[in-house]
Amino acid sequence: MELKKLDRSAVADYKERPVRVLQFGEGNFLRAFVDWQIDIANEKGVLDTAVTIVSPRFDENRAIKLLKEQQCVYHVLLEGIENGKPKREIRLISSVKEVLAPEIPADYEKYVALITSPELRFVVSNTTEAGIRYDKDDVLSDKPVTFPGKVTNLLWKRYSHFNGAADKGLVFICCELIENNATTLHEYVLRHAREAGMPEAFIEWIDSANIFVDTLVDRIVPGFPRDTIDEVKAELGYDDNVVDKGEFYHLWAIGGKGYETVAREFPLDKAGLHVLFMPSIKAFRDKKVRILNGSHTGMVPVALQLGCETVMDAFNNAGVNRFINTMVEREVLPMIDEDPAELRAFADGILERFYNPYIKHYLKSIALNSLSKWEARNFPTVKDMWEKRQQLADFELFTFAALLSLYGPGSGFTPEDNEEHVAKINSLWNEADYAGTVADIVASGIFVENFDTIVPGFSAGVARHLADIRKKGMDKALVDFLAQHK
Repeated sequence: MELKKLDRSAVADYKERPVRVLQFGEGNFLRAFVDWQIDIANEKGVLDTAVTIVSPRFDENRAIKLLKEQQCVYHVLLEGIENGKPKREIRLISSVKEVLAPEIPADYEKYVALITSPELRFVVSNTTEAGIRYDKDDVLSDKPVTFPGKVTNLLWKRYSHFNGAADKGLVFICCELIENNATTLHEYVLRHAREAGMPEAFIEWIDSANIFVDTLVDRIVPGFPRDTIDEVKAELGYDDNVVDKGEFYHLWAIGGKGYETVAREFPLDKAGLHVLFMPSIKAFRDKKVRILNGSHTGMVPVALQLGCETVMDAFNNAGVNRFINTMVEREVLPMIDEDPAELRAFADGILERFYNPYIKHYLKSIALNSLSKWEARNFPTVKDMWEKRQQLADFELFTFAALLSLYGPGSGFTPEDNEEHVAKINSLWNEADYAGTVADIVASGIFVENFDTIVPGFSAGVARHLADIRKKGMDKALVDFLAQHK
């Protein structure tokens, strides 16, 4: 069967819409979550906006190139179980108008034109947990390296272009999985502006004219269905090289100062989407990040060292299944302040999603940037258990030991993470002294927090598990660990 080329001609009654959303991130998640929702809201008349995607690193990577070739049109394939029955849905997404790689001069000109456009109102981002970081040396220039640096630069250009007009501020909706994501971005932008000696009027404009709302996002998105792509393309009839696969479930909680304005101007909930606006998302964040994302991050290094490839493989392993469920029951849930029965039901619903037979959620994909993810998703449980009970969260410590083992020498795994941090772990590694190895890594500056300072005995506890994993192998180490924690 000859496949048709996919471009805008495939969209019935394609409509040109004003670009009111600038999106930092071309990845699978944003395209199957944010752009999918905007597409639905456009169709239902709730919104009338197009999206321009910008590569967070300003580079023209493979995904950017492929999207350009397809004129930003692609399919989202959703599969899962709904009310006990299989459900499948395919949607052609046409909400994205353009993708830009500002390292290319022509794209940079378009980028500057967009960030100074009177129609632009929203900035959505997912630059991963490692994206929202402060680098004091990332001074204002045409092309800052960090995301906060880019945002500071963006706002200065907009402020200058509109002479500080109060009605030309933007709404920043961050999707990074860190606590207080947009609040942190806001803080770093202000620091950049002050340390760069920007005018006080500009700093005041950042605060008064712009809105930074924190969010919590939830949808499992494995992305490109590589294993079944020939069948998928045959079904579509198009040569779609950026088709995006995800689960049906989706949740977007948006909160913080200015959330009422966002709810009014960006009313995705009115399109029947699972979008919640609230004064604070802390309760939602604690539940979701610690239970779902923390389980993923903790499970990955254990399961990979058992030979598992997907989340389904991992949960079909009796040891991994028991380990994660017990960790959630004994360590994660007790540290979340909410009604135990409601919390248990919430956790059960989340963990059941791991069994979706239609989603091949590859562990190697989840392992991306695991160092910063573990600190953001798993360490808060360790910290809370020590502060509230003066106890070590031993299951969580085991996951950290598994992560170090995976990143350490001789594991056969090549991490997709901060290269300097991975190199530092390997340089500090001493197979004859696990206690010293863990303590040195924890104190090396790889992590924002020094875990030993906050939780006495952290490194010693991790070192015991690391020794077991390295000497016995993950299979035997996990069996022995579970036997000790019946």
